[in-house]
Amino acid sequence: MKHITLSLLMAFITLNLFAQHTIPDKQIGKKGRKGELYFYWGWNWSGYTNSDIHFKGDNYDFTLKDVKAKDRQSEFSYENYFKPSNITLPQTNMRIGYFINDKYDISIGVDHMKYVMVQDQTVKINGHINETGTPYDGVYNNDDIILAKDFLVFEHTDGLNYINVELSRSDDVFEWLKIQSKHFELYLTEGVGVGALLPKTNATLLNNERHDDFHLAGYGLSAKVGLHLKFFKHFFIQSEGKGGFIHMPDIRTTPSTSDKASQHFFFLQGNILIGGAINLSKNK
Repeated sequence: MKHITLSLLMAFITLNLFAQHTIPDKQIGKKGRKGELYFYWGWNWSGYTNSDIHFKGDNYDFTLKDVKAKDRQSEFSYENYFKPSNITLPQTNMRIGYFINDKYDISIGVDHMKYVMVQDQTVKINGHINETGTPYDGVYNNDDIILAKDFLVFEHTDGLNYINVELSRSDDVFEWLKIQSKHFELYLTEGVGVGALLPKTNATLLNNERHDDFHLAGYGLSAKVGLHLKFFKHFFIQSEGKGGFIHMPDIRTTPSTSDKASQHFFFLQGNILIGGAINLSKNK
């Protein structure tokens, strides 16, 4: 959240630096965003609530309670964040959208988060594990278990891919404040989204072969709020907070199609985004 706070502060400082003067209502020019096509790319910092994870297969059926997870940030460097061949390695956000009128736009994008189960944590387990040839065979009734690597590795690290459609609204902050700036615009943006989860789950469960593949696993719902600073009509920086709910009832865990996991949890993102825009309307 410190990244969001810093970005909001920078946006308000910019407002004061570049706003030229206060003018009467009737002199404020309308920007007219209908027909605007935009694209952005950026990075996210993500957090997740604890979740129950249910694993089911031919030799087991058990649930792990209140499993903790975290995101995985790539070390900041030119190589990791800006080299074209590596730009999908960090946690990223990509979106393309179109303004259907001066305030509302529809967009489609991918939130590429990373979800990593915290290794070696102790959780409660309920269910049974049979004939796996491991020390974990047995019947469990709210027992403690340590999530060691020989029992479970569970990550959506390439990644927790939320492919979603959003409907968003933008309100002109300068217009509210009766401020005119020749080269800068500042908008408050809010939106809601819905989409599908296509995680690439890296999992090793008991003595099964490691699995790491893309699979359509479920759906998500989300909402966001942010500040959008546009400059010289065609470029912008946007900071936003975004939260939502993810439900994945069909997660692949092993090469066998009879093995799967399910979970649901809430997430929160802090996003820093950079992008460009062009108005396609003939009268602009």
